[in-house]
Amino acid sequence: MIRSMTGFASGKGAFGPHSWTWELRSVNGKGLDMRLRVPEWLTSLETALRAQMSKALTRGNVTLSLRLSRDETVPDLVLNEAAMAAVLTALARTQEMAVASGVTLAPSTAADMIAIKGMLEAGSDVDDPVPLVGELTKEFADLLAAFIEMRESEGQALAEILDGQLNQVSALTMQAAKLAEQRKDKTAEALRENLARVLDNAQGADPDRVAQELALIAVKSDITEEIDRLKAHVVAARDLLTQDVAVGRKLDFLMQEFNREANTLCSKAQSADLTSVGLELKAVIDQMREQVQNVE
Repeated sequence: MIRSMTGFASGKGAFGPHSWTWELRSVNGKGLDMRLRVPEWLTSLETALRAQMSKALTRGNVTLSLRLSRDETVPDLVLNEAAMAAVLTALARTQEMAVASGVTLAPSTAADMIAIKGMLEAGSDVDDPVPLVGELTKEFADLLAAFIEMRESEGQALAEILDGQLNQVSALTMQAAKLAEQRKDKTAEALRENLARVLDNAQGADPDRVAQELALIAVKSDITEEIDRLKAHVVAARDLLTQDVAVGRKLDFLMQEFNREANTLCSKAQSADLTSVGLELKAVIDQMREQVQNVE
């Protein structure tokens, strides 16, 4: 199923004193243009996110925004290891002296240890970006999956619209073929009358040469090739809509071919009814082209 280039996903998360919100959105574009707004001090984050997006996306103007905040009301507490080592040494010596004196001491717990003044200190204001980048990179995978799911959902809606428009093109093509078949006898009779009129009014004219020119006019007004190509383009477009790869560029090229055949059909019409069908074809093809601009 095709994907749309239009999509949106958002999310929230937290890790330690940090919390954040994501916004990932995209619109149609000729290629893949990624614009990321992430904190500069998370130096390796942008590279990691770009790598994930490049693997998953092919086309579209994609914008990612990460808003990161830090809770300053909850200080980071760090164990003063030097103080702890000194206390443990003192405790061991105290235990030895108590045993030597025949005194039994109650065992100390970890809670008792860290409750000693100076054992826990406020951490540095400088954050280590490595674990935070790891957490953000892991969470972004879920955000990207939700984003792709929306693009696929939008793509399914696009496919249904395009399928309906292809049905219209197919019906109009069949109508044009019937009108072309109906005008054959009239066209042949008109050519015969023109040939007779030319021969009656042109002294010394070569009848064979005149007949060849009129036959050439008949060939130029034949739309059989245009009808066959339009039918083939409908089949090709339906096949592209079922593929699981990015087909937006191919569909865009195919729309140009559709339009070329419709233009040629109108120029060869020589009939008000056939011209009307050709104009309807051009209108539907233009509508398809607008939808195809959103296909990845």
